[in-house]
Amino acid sequence: MQVIADCLDSITNMAPALAQIVVDNASRDGTVARVSQRPGVEVIANAENRGFAAAANQGIRAAIENHSAECILLMNPDVRLLTAVDNLTTEGHECRIAAGQLVDWKGKPQEGFTIRRFPTPSALVLELLGINRLWRSNPVNRRYRYFDRDLSQSGPVEQPAGAFLMIGAEAWKRLGGFDERFTPVWFEDVDFCRRAADSRIRIEYIPSVQAIHEGGHSVGQLSPGCRAIYWCVSLLKYAAKHFRPIGYRGVCAAVVLSSFPRAVAGMIKERSLSPLAAYFRITRLAGQCLLSRQDFLHSLEETPELN
Repeated sequence: MQVIADCLDSITNMAPALAQIVVDNASRDGTVARVSQRPGVEVIANAENRGFAAAANQGIRAAIENHSAECILLMNPDVRLLTAVDNLTTEGHECRIAAGQLVDWKGKPQEGFTIRRFPTPSALVLELLGINRLWRSNPVNRRYRYFDRDLSQSGPVEQPAGAFLMIGAEAWKRLGGFDERFTPVWFEDVDFCRRAADSRIRIEYIPSVQAIHEGGHSVGQLSPGCRAIYWCVSLLKYAAKHFRPIGYRGVCAAVVLSSFPRAVAGMIKERSLSPLAAYFRITRLAGQCLLSRQDFLHSLEETPELN
């Protein structure tokens, strides 16, 4: 609960003009009761965990409908503002997306996370196989994580982190919001920015606006097996939506090939057989997707688009 309190305090101190809306995804730690006591904070309490994308859409919709907001600052609860956010909300930019710089508690930019390029099939294959971790400076990963860019310089960017994102109301409406099929978490912000770029909506990086990001606050409450399943499923959904058949199949194959060593490493680390069950489910799904991409795409299309 202290994490969300610190987040809201930072907004009050650094951006007092912003209406504060908290969307709670069925937390069990008393967050709703504590946040509801804060003056001027609007709380949307979900009876179940609807996922990041759905919660973000709820909050943004409330900001537009209840407060006539032209720009909405989307923040994870483990983000704390260090500066004012005025530079993100330049007048006349209701149809753009802008992001500040995420830093750690020492003030060091979170290189490789605060901004990234859109993932390519090659980048995701290397990520799945662990090569990006073992050989961090490989050319594909260097490009993907913007290691070739000076993070102190502002300018256009492909995919800033959804943890700290200023979204113009018109941009959100044009895109139909976040795709709620990415549930409960991961790749919904990548997909949102990908669709924005395809629609020629500007995405700007403005490092003069900074915020501390702890990272992993919500997903850290999930078991390692659940994290692996959610991440791989969302990754496959993204690949199915945005990659050509050969790239999509390459990603599916990499999920299958990487599952066994990941399961072994998980069993050694946890001293449990539970990772084996998790990665068996992942392998089975990826194998099905590899053989029947059209069926997987059809399952995505069955979910109606956002209004």
